[in-house]
Amino acid sequence: MEWQWALLLLIGLSVVLMLMGIPVALAFFGTNIVGALIFLGGTKGLEQVARNVVEGLVTFSLAPIAMFVLMGEIMFQTGVAMRAVDAIDKLISRVPGRLSIVAVVSGTVFSALSGSSVANTALMGTTLMPEMQKRGYHVNLAMGPILGTGGLAMLIPPSSMAVLLGSLSGISIAGILIGSAVPGFILAVTYLAYITVRCTLDPSLAPGYEVEPIPLWQRIKPFLLYVVPLLSLFVVVVGSILAGLATPTESAALGAIAALIAAAGYRSLDWQGLRKALVESGKITVMIYFIIAASLTFSQILSFSGATSGFLKMMQTIEATPVMLVFGMMMIVLVMGCFLDPVSIMLITLPFFMPTLQFAGINPIWFGILLLLGLEIGQITPPFGMILFAMKGIAPAAITMRQVYVAAAPYIFIEICLLIFLIFVPQTVTWLPDLLKN
Repeated sequence: MEWQWALLLLIGLSVVLMLMGIPVALAFFGTNIVGALIFLGGTKGLEQVARNVVEGLVTFSLAPIAMFVLMGEIMFQTGVAMRAVDAIDKLISRVPGRLSIVAVVSGTVFSALSGSSVANTALMGTTLMPEMQKRGYHVNLAMGPILGTGGLAMLIPPSSMAVLLGSLSGISIAGILIGSAVPGFILAVTYLAYITVRCTLDPSLAPGYEVEPIPLWQRIKPFLLYVVPLLSLFVVVVGSILAGLATPTESAALGAIAALIAAAGYRSLDWQGLRKALVESGKITVMIYFIIAASLTFSQILSFSGATSGFLKMMQTIEATPVMLVFGMMMIVLVMGCFLDPVSIMLITLPFFMPTLQFAGINPIWFGILLLLGLEIGQITPPFGMILFAMKGIAPAAITMRQVYVAAAPYIFIEICLLIFLIFVPQTVTWLPDLLKN
């Protein structure tokens, strides 16, 4: 079979199965079974699929995923994250678009605690959006900041998606975790600037209201009590890696332990909350591990079918600079992001992207961070961005899907501008990983 037909069969079948509503992991397992029967020698191929699943999941580098997910669930289920949001709300006083600013700051802080984009969006939406509507905020300024900051959990460590990307691609997990923090914080600052400027030019978008005067110490005290200690979790995870004291796996375990200590210190840790956190993190972790198991065989079948080598030979005939190649790959990711979830995009593209990076001599950590940002953009890109649907689910019934799309548009534009900037100025995100390496 020609490599083009093999590629069409494997990619096409997986996409069709996902469009039928079959979960991502099961869709790829189904494709793997068909591919194994055709390209791996029938029943012997099925045995190889089973071996790949076992060998792929007994990898020490996958442990951070479970720990980072558990860390976020402990913060969410015990209510510690809610206290942090309330503390930030009290700290921020007389600024244009106050509640939208609170949404961005709170979303950024919670991103450093949860690692989950959907959880981030749900928390900010359920706590802040009703108040913004009550105060007469324009729907775009009520939903937009929540949509924009929702995806920051993919970039700001600890990010389970960054660990998954490193596991699937072979890129340094520590390098991606450290480097992706830079674009995450750049986006947060840019969002704050955009909201401030827009509300200054048109105050009717976010009507001002009297905030109950509170003495300065009473505004600062909750922030010091409920936010600053939680930021120590970020310091524990990232600092232990930067200082060379812990591997990503060890730092993830330290983060989970620190989350438990924080919840206990705030007297928010009870058996019910801990049990729910363990159950929810177990569900998410098992789903991610199923996806990883499916991807390992999928990549192997693509290689055996000749699709990977054929694609590489085609790329070698194209005279393009590394920047042009990266730009083209990001365009593919952005287009796919309109229709597929981040994990599906990684599973489909990485078997082709990674050999291309090696052939062209492209810095894999730089590309990994760009890919994370591209996947994050896909989360809020119409028509099928996951965060868009999460927002529609928590928004009042009167809010239409079109309004959600319009609210997300300025933040999509800001993120695409940052992506282009990082493509042409790679040192912005590579200096921290390089420092770690040295």
